[in-house]
Amino acid sequence: MKMVESSEEEDDFPSMESVTPQSKIDTIYQSKTEKGIRKICFELLDLKDAVENLCSNTLTKYSAFLRLSDEVVEMKHELNELRKHISSQGILVQDLMGGVCRELEEWSQISGDIQEVQDSLQACEINDMVSTEVEGRRMQFLDHIDVLLAEHKIEEAIEAIDAEERSYPELKSSGEASAVDASFKSALLKSKTLLENQLVEISQQPLVGILELKMVLSGLLKLGKGPLAHQIFLKSYGSRLQRSIEDFLALCPCYPETYSATLSNLVFSMISLTTKESGLMFGDNPVYNNKIVQWAEWEIESLVRLVKENAPPSETASALRAASVCVQASLNHCSTLESQGLKLSKLLLVLLQPYVEEVLELNFRRARRVVLDLVGSDESISLSPRFASPLSTFATSSDTMLVDCGMRFIFVVKEIVEQLTHLVILHFGGNILMRIAQLFNKYVDFLIKALAGPSEDDNLTELKEPVPYKAETDSQQLALLGTAFTIAEELLPMVISRIWNVLNESKEAGIAVADNILPAGHNSLDPKDWRRQLQHSLDKLRDHFCRQYVLSFIYSRDGETRLGGQIYLDGKGEDLIRNSDPLPSLPFQALFGKLQQLAAVAGDILLGREKIQKVLLARLTETVVMWLSDEQEFWGVLEHDSAPLRPVGLQQLILDMHFTVEIARYAGYPSRHLHKIASDIIARAIKAFSTRGIDPQRYFWFIYIAKCHHHPFISLY
Repeated sequence: MKMVESSEEEDDFPSMESVTPQSKIDTIYQSKTEKGIRKICFELLDLKDAVENLCSNTLTKYSAFLRLSDEVVEMKHELNELRKHISSQGILVQDLMGGVCRELEEWSQISGDIQEVQDSLQACEINDMVSTEVEGRRMQFLDHIDVLLAEHKIEEAIEAIDAEERSYPELKSSGEASAVDASFKSALLKSKTLLENQLVEISQQPLVGILELKMVLSGLLKLGKGPLAHQIFLKSYGSRLQRSIEDFLALCPCYPETYSATLSNLVFSMISLTTKESGLMFGDNPVYNNKIVQWAEWEIESLVRLVKENAPPSETASALRAASVCVQASLNHCSTLESQGLKLSKLLLVLLQPYVEEVLELNFRRARRVVLDLVGSDESISLSPRFASPLSTFATSSDTMLVDCGMRFIFVVKEIVEQLTHLVILHFGGNILMRIAQLFNKYVDFLIKALAGPSEDDNLTELKEPVPYKAETDSQQLALLGTAFTIAEELLPMVISRIWNVLNESKEAGIAVADNILPAGHNSLDPKDWRRQLQHSLDKLRDHFCRQYVLSFIYSRDGETRLGGQIYLDGKGEDLIRNSDPLPSLPFQALFGKLQQLAAVAGDILLGREKIQKVLLARLTETVVMWLSDEQEFWGVLEHDSAPLRPVGLQQLILDMHFTVEIARYAGYPSRHLHKIASDIIARAIKAFSTRGIDPQRYFWFIYIAKCHHHPFISLY
């Protein structure tokens, strides 16, 4: 037994030295592989059963679907049978009515009116036959319409209904009808409602074509739904326009100056097409025409909004060009549409006016910055020799900054004018010219700042601001004046000649812009008034120069006056009448010399501009006597009760005044105004001296001599 147990233990726990036979290994792994294959086979069989069940379920459901379809067809058939049954019931009712007629016949026979009953019976029979025939035909008609609706044969259904209504106009009437007619009309109305819904559904499809749309609109018109058809018509054309605009808007940044014209073409072309198509489809109906006008006005409002939203910055020249092109293109289209009965010009101008004025205002603000901000402006300018040469002549006599300022003025005005189209000038030309005149006035104010000396006029409020340039010498100041006069009298008229040409041509041709609602001044401006504004600015500059020049002559740097009333109190010696060669007082001799010196400089600086030279020197002379006439301190000395007046003082003053007049006459710029002021000064002086007991009669001969003879002192120069 022990030996047996020992052997069993050895079998269960083989020794390390023992080796498993290959046959046993093959048997073990072969059995495992067979088990795996069997398991996979079972799984495949289960999958096969599942697929068969799925196919069976699908076939079952498909069979159910087919049965359901058959049931629907059968139900339709039963519905038709039911309608036939109703028809037969109607026939039965007619038979009952016939029975009633027969009852009436019997009663009539009882009453003895046999012939009458027979006629009534015959009529009833005829009516029964007609009613039965009509009812049957109507039922067939409704069945036919139902079949057409089920098969979506919309056009055939509409034609059938339209033919039926033309054959029986009472179907369209709203009066009372019999029960049978009312039932048929109700059924027909339901069919028309179904057709209307189908047509509307077709029109709402995103890719509906032109032919399909026309079919829908024609069908709605035949169904008596004209307002709905016109509404769908406008909505469809509006959608087409919107798609075209959306496709183009992505390209707007590529065409900053012309995009507005393209938008205008898209909008007004669609308005024109819509108007034509509406007339063809809906006729000349005032209601529909009003709808077209309202729709067109709404589209124009959208156009203006799109132009604003996609425009370049309003202060740029590109924005002004875009606005001008938009006005030009849109007004041209409006003129074309007037032949179609649409008058949209007024509305367009009302909508575009604020935008155009905003762009103009911002462009002229930019122009002021370009002209006046010489230090901070980086904008480059390029002028043709035609405009640059007249200003370049002043560059050698003054700082280049002054000439640059004048060139910038001409450049920016020329740039603005070049952006304007013909119709913009026609409707906004007056407004633009006024803005140019205001810009020139600002430019003149800037020049006045450059002229102001250490004793500026307190009335010039803006002169306290710092200026980048000061004209101190005579040549610099004359160059400054020459620049301003050259711009106003030579260059600016050339730049704006295009505006005047358009306005004058329209005026001569009798083009009426009175119909537009823009305020006065937008399109009408008298050239004389405009030039008068420029001249006013030039006069302001010239008068400021003359005043500063005269004040610098009259007052010394210490503030003491060289031309006071005291010079006519200190006179000694005999009367000037006895003097064969009386001389003007020293201040007036110095004035004459200073004017001669200035005239020489002006001859070089303002070469070829003799008119400016003469006007300037005449105004300088006038300024001297005007100052003398208004200076209260001067007259306070002469008119004071304690003033030691002597006849020689009056004679000297008379001589000085006529000497001043003689200067102007000798230099070739005589002035009536100067002569009048000098005469007033003499008259006031005579009055002041006569109140002190000095008889002026004895000096009238001296006055005559002073008037009639050139003073030899002048010839010395």
